[in-house]
Amino acid sequence: MRVAVSVGVSTPPVATMRSSCTRRIMAGSYRFVSMHMAAAPLSRTLSTESVAARLTSAGLLRTKGLIGPNWIDARDGKTMPVHNPSTGEVIAYVPFMGSKDTEDAISSAYDAFPAWSKLTATERSQLLRKWYDLLMANKEEIGQLITLEQGKPLKEAIGEVNYGASFIEYFAEEAKRVYGDIIPPTLNDRRILVLKQPVGVIAAITPWNFPLAMITRKVGPALACGCTAVIKPSELTPFTALAAVELALQAGIPPGVLNVVMGDAPAIGDALMASTRVRKITFTGSTAVGKKLMAGAAGTVKKVSLELGGNAPCIIFDDADLDVAVKGTLGSKFRNSGQTCVCANRILVQDGIYDKFAAAFSKAVQNLQVGDGFSEGATQGPLINDAAIQKVESFVQDAVSKGADVLLGGKRHSLGRTFYEPTVLGNISSDMIVSREEVFGPVAPLMRFKTEEEAISIANDTNAGLAAYIFTTNVQRSWRVTEALEYGLVGVNEGVISTEVAPFGGVKQSGLGREGSKYGMDEYLEMKYVCLGDMNRK
Repeated sequence: MRVAVSVGVSTPPVATMRSSCTRRIMAGSYRFVSMHMAAAPLSRTLSTESVAARLTSAGLLRTKGLIGPNWIDARDGKTMPVHNPSTGEVIAYVPFMGSKDTEDAISSAYDAFPAWSKLTATERSQLLRKWYDLLMANKEEIGQLITLEQGKPLKEAIGEVNYGASFIEYFAEEAKRVYGDIIPPTLNDRRILVLKQPVGVIAAITPWNFPLAMITRKVGPALACGCTAVIKPSELTPFTALAAVELALQAGIPPGVLNVVMGDAPAIGDALMASTRVRKITFTGSTAVGKKLMAGAAGTVKKVSLELGGNAPCIIFDDADLDVAVKGTLGSKFRNSGQTCVCANRILVQDGIYDKFAAAFSKAVQNLQVGDGFSEGATQGPLINDAAIQKVESFVQDAVSKGADVLLGGKRHSLGRTFYEPTVLGNISSDMIVSREEVFGPVAPLMRFKTEEEAISIANDTNAGLAAYIFTTNVQRSWRVTEALEYGLVGVNEGVISTEVAPFGGVKQSGLGREGSKYGMDEYLEMKYVCLGDMNRK
């Protein structure tokens, strides 16, 4: 069984990846209500070459995989380019690794597991804390690396470093709080104990949209519990992962505890699925790939945790505070240019506030500045690649062809490449693709509703169940609607809700398990029941 583990937008074959991916599909000729969108000033934009050189001199631009103590090329010598999505320039080439390389990485993690798992919780905690300290000491450089390969504005990228590092700090503390249990026995000569032990070698498969945080949210608890890991980052953004593990090594985390492979996604996935030494798969990415991994893991009965796609509703009730609703929806929808799994994908607005909200929200969106992530004042970067912008265009064109109004934007930005104007669509209906699937871009579709019951019905009419948002000043309504929504996360009067101290995960086809918080530790632990008999002997 071939299991593709590329996440987000698929990566083109090696033979075609050396192109700059500048092909453009022009938007349709429909009318736009507003023709002007802000662009960030370019006077302080840094070149790909200058940023790469600075990161190389800092020792953080690693261009090889990591297996055990060794930074290595692919066995067959193949490489692949990694592009700057803002410019299309090649940042550097990395190994195009395959099944044999992955097997080597699994063996390295397997060999490192006995010693790492036998360290005391305090010893693992101290090493994780040193890793956190190094991440924070190098947050400017890692932020630059994220912007360079992923495209998000530098301020937002540094925010991701803070967020990603917080998982290492949190789980460094939780390492010392893995508690077992003592159960009252049913017979007086027995004693019953419950131990919690690390599951073993884990494989962490991570996406391109949060190239640091999605790794630390997985390997933080894994290492805290005593597991070792093989990390497979997205081929689009491998450098952040490599820099993070470089700092882990500097922190004193032993070689082999963390290993990194990238390249031939199907071959890597097959090797991870087939190995009986890999006891758990943790994945963030598309629902389609998650289903393949779930099926592939069945062959060796691995533990699986999946954080998959969403279709987040954002419900604005008549009694909402307009300023709070606009600010919260803006933060939820346009973070990372709409490229997050918890972005508001459907904005449901009650009739009584619809016109006011649409006007105020469109005005706020118009003030967003689009530009290269290193540009001063930029709040919206590029989409990750050409396939991503084509998807956004197709969703917008489908909506307009079915009667949607373009209130703002609706086309590629004048900056070219994969920059897209922050867009607001009105008169959205349930037959439009944008209301049924993740757009994963800077497009905000507004849908009218009349009653609370109708809003709940629309919100729950999806196979996804990751995040939802509601805006209301009625506390009773906030409880009613929160309890009725079929989602793993609910933000009430807030659009940015992710934090290391709360459990993150979905229901229905948005995934299995939870990441972050004390509950995130359980994903990497096995429970062992121990019965002591003959305890009355003297």
